[in-house]
Amino acid sequence: MRLRLLPDDPQLGYAPFAWLVYAAFVPFYLYVRGAGPLSWAASLLGLAAFFFLYFRGFWFTGRGVLPYASGLVALGAIFAPFNPGASAYFVYGAAFLGHALPTGLAVRWLALFVAVAGLEAALLRLHPGVWLPAIVGSLVVGLTNIHFGEVNRQNARLRLAQEEVERLARTAERERIGRDLHDLLGHTLSLVTLKSELARRLLERDPQRAARELDEVLRVSREALSEVRRAVAGFRQRDLPAELASARLALEAAGVALNASTPALLLGAEREAALSLALREAVTNVVRHAGATRCRIELGVADGEARLVVEDDGRGGPVREGSGLAGMRERIEALGGRLVVDARCGTRVEVVLPAGDADEPRALRAAC
Repeated sequence: MRLRLLPDDPQLGYAPFAWLVYAAFVPFYLYVRGAGPLSWAASLLGLAAFFFLYFRGFWFTGRGVLPYASGLVALGAIFAPFNPGASAYFVYGAAFLGHALPTGLAVRWLALFVAVAGLEAALLRLHPGVWLPAIVGSLVVGLTNIHFGEVNRQNARLRLAQEEVERLARTAERERIGRDLHDLLGHTLSLVTLKSELARRLLERDPQRAARELDEVLRVSREALSEVRRAVAGFRQRDLPAELASARLALEAAGVALNASTPALLLGAEREAALSLALREAVTNVVRHAGATRCRIELGVADGEARLVVEDDGRGGPVREGSGLAGMRERIEALGGRLVVDARCGTRVEVVLPAGDADEPRALRAAC
């Protein structure tokens, strides 16, 4: 059985081994000061305890990490007065708090660790070279890890919410397909069955009528096959009301307030599909990258143009047109439309399409 120092966590990887570089200050100070054998022996025992607490700490989350983080701080309090390099133990203890504990609890324990370092420095009148790295390093590393720990937890919650939204959408889509296929094929297959049974009974008594019934079965079957093909082609396209509903769920899961104006419209199927894909890409960018708190979705037709606007109050910045935006632009321009992205203050995505009647118009019901 192979001994593992770290848990099997792809996000963690081998980074903890790189972070051990700061522990090298302990033997460094011993070497520089020409410490004697007793100091070396004591410091090496302290390093052994440090390695145990350090690697064990990665196996725990929540309050389970506190004994190991506290043990590292205790090592710092014991050895720092004699070896300034041991101030790093305070920083290692503070570093464990952010990813393992909720934000409020992590901040309180960080304050306790810093207070221990400050109290020891005051009571023992330690040199600033001892207590300053312990306090400043613990605050900087501890608060940074607390921040990113909270960000990671929010992202994890968002991923779970998005997975649940996608699961519900797939379930609803399967149910819709089931209902549509039942409505589409139920009557047709019943008719085929009845006419086939009738043709079988008439086969000996009235062959000519049996042949006519079989011809009718063939005609009905061909019509059913054509209807199924049209239905399957429709299943592959996400209609705009469903996309608007999915956008609302995704934004709510991300904690983004939605202001939507989506009146009833008449749109061709091809234009509706293009707007649906554009809306999906724009909302995905808001959820993943914008850091926004509010989002506005506006849909309407004016002056012979269908217009979709998705605007957020996020961080904005230079627009890097990746595959998503590039694909959106190609689809829109292929229909004679245009895409405008303005990220100077938040991000505003505007899609404009000619509201022609080349496609068969279909009623669109507001979904937001």
